[in-house]
Amino acid sequence: MTTQNTPIELHYWPTPNGWKVSIMLEELGVPYDVHYVNIGRGEQFRPEFLKIAPNNRMPAIVDPEGPDGKPVSVFESGAILQYLGRKFGRFYPSEERRRIEVEEWLYWQVGGLGPMAGQAHHFRKYASEKIPYAIERYTNECHRLYGVMNKRLADRDFLAGDYSIADMASVGWVKSHEGQGQDLNEFPNLKRWFETLLARPAVERGLAVGQEHRSNLADDEDAKKVLFGQRAR
Repeated sequence: MTTQNTPIELHYWPTPNGWKVSIMLEELGVPYDVHYVNIGRGEQFRPEFLKIAPNNRMPAIVDPEGPDGKPVSVFESGAILQYLGRKFGRFYPSEERRRIEVEEWLYWQVGGLGPMAGQAHHFRKYASEKIPYAIERYTNECHRLYGVMNKRLADRDFLAGDYSIADMASVGWVKSHEGQGQDLNEFPNLKRWFETLLARPAVERGLAVGQEHRSNLADDEDAKKVLFGQRAR
């Protein structure tokens, strides 16, 4: 089993995307140090951060014990989850058919659930102008995606059968379901899955990383605008 002697650097802010990686690191039980990237203050544009995350988005990691023992940086939450899963041999199967399932649902979240849920949340709560078309469009699409998850979970405990990085990627977005205009009581299988994940100690710890900073978002309009997409950065 791969061990980690020097802590991994996690460049992070407590958002649904950041939670994906904090949850994974907690599940792995490997040492890591959190480097907060305050998105409300524009810290994602600092030159030192752009060296490891050229798309000026967190999360990103720096693993001082990367391939061949040399440091490596990884940006994009999905890529980070895959890297960590490969390195430590957990939550990301090596058998090809099982890996395909995990990747399907990971990319489904990255390309669908996250962007659509974020847009629904933004237009419902934070847009300076209430645009009925946008609110209806993204709320309905988010509802459709929740339905896809609910159907998928009708005959299995987790999205890809066994608990995996696909579940870690999705749980933080479902956590914000009320802001997206969704009622989990409409999706009993999804609700059961969500409650199962929240009951995992590592998920609880991962969601708690930097919670004191997230609490400050209630009074930080700039941070909320960045978090939910009002600024085209």
